[in-house]
Amino acid sequence: MRYRDDASVDTGNVRDQRGGGGGGGRGLALGGGGLGIVGVLVVILFQVLGGGSGGSGLGASLDGLQGGQVAGTGDLAASCSTGADANADVGCAVAADVESVQDYWGGVLGSGYAPADTVFFTGSVQTACGAASSGSGPFYCPGDQLVYLDLSFFDDLQSRFGAEGGAFVNAYVVAHEYGHHVQNLVGTAATVQPGETGPESGSVRLELQADCYAGTWADHATTVPDDSGAPLISDITEDDVSRALDTAARIGDDYLQTNLGDGSADPGSYTHGSSEQRQRWFLTGYRSGDPSQCDTFAATDLG
Repeated sequence: MRYRDDASVDTGNVRDQRGGGGGGGRGLALGGGGLGIVGVLVVILFQVLGGGSGGSGLGASLDGLQGGQVAGTGDLAASCSTGADANADVGCAVAADVESVQDYWGGVLGSGYAPADTVFFTGSVQTACGAASSGSGPFYCPGDQLVYLDLSFFDDLQSRFGAEGGAFVNAYVVAHEYGHHVQNLVGTAATVQPGETGPESGSVRLELQADCYAGTWADHATTVPDDSGAPLISDITEDDVSRALDTAARIGDDYLQTNLGDGSADPGSYTHGSSEQRQRWFLTGYRSGDPSQCDTFAATDLG
């Protein structure tokens, strides 16, 4: 996946709090995308399946940040203003992904869509859903309607999970978390009983729908414009899609439990869906480009 070099990247919906923190209180966190620690329920914040530690940054101008320092939105905007910046830097690419995904959903939902910021953090962060560490992986907190992301997670996908990785994989992760934001806005998330587990559970249906929503964005990604009216993302290749499917396979409950757990899969404890299900529902969204095809709650066969 590449961003148009001369595209305009809007970083206004990204808050860089690396080295700092924000928020507080308690609530429920959604997601994590099934990306991490095995055998733990992911609906409560401390049970989010997450990545681990690693290294990744926004670029040379931010590399010198020390613990306790915070890079503000202005610093981010100075470093990430064009598609060329996004092609060269992971943090800038994520900012571009956030812009593209939200512009897509704004077009789908119209006035029913309320933008949500993404918070970059390192180490730990305080949220309206409680405290989280980098090990929590990417997640969405309905309490403050924010997506939280430690950029080192993308390194962990490759080093810990063996995923092929790449810019489109990172965008898939971002789009999945914004799928949870959409679910929160339209009321779907509220219909799921926290802590539900099992292959047909509401938790699994919620996560598979977020995968499907990520796929619908991906289908339209090369037509979502920047402020100039031209597409922000110039191309998505078959290799990109293959890499996303590779990641989806490696974050299925069965794969995680078998390969990073005790060597066996327990369908009764599933919270995100199997590898096959995650691949199926991402492809359902990608091939149809239609969010109405993502009604996992009405589906009698999840795959």
